[in-house]
Amino acid sequence: MSFRFKKELLEALCDACRQVYPNEFLALLGVKKDKGLVEEFVAVPAEFGRNFSSYRLDLLPIDSSIVGSIHSHPSASANPSIQDLKVFARGKVNLIIAFPFDLKTIKAFDNHGKELEIVME
Repeated sequence: MSFRFKKELLEALCDACRQVYPNEFLALLGVKKDKGLVEEFVAVPAEFGRNFSSYRLDLLPIDSSIVGSIHSHPSASANPSIQDLKVFARGKVNLIIAFPFDLKTIKAFDNHGKELEIVME
């Protein structure tokens, strides 16, 4: 299975990850229903640390266009942790961007932690 992403969005997410490094970055992903294209991220009140990022569920927007999450790993590994897999259960597509935060270090996963193909447009 694959998900379509706007290339400019992925580039902006990489930049955001670089800006908060060495801490993790965290945001939500939004899709335009009529296009099926993930083209926006939603910043939510979150805590960022060197080995974690988190948000409170009660502060998340109630919005059907939210399809998943994105967070960074300050290490070179974009593989999900056990905690990541728990967060993934809430979304259809979840991104992890690993250091050095470029288009080559992005991985996408479904809500069960299975890797998905990223299609850039």
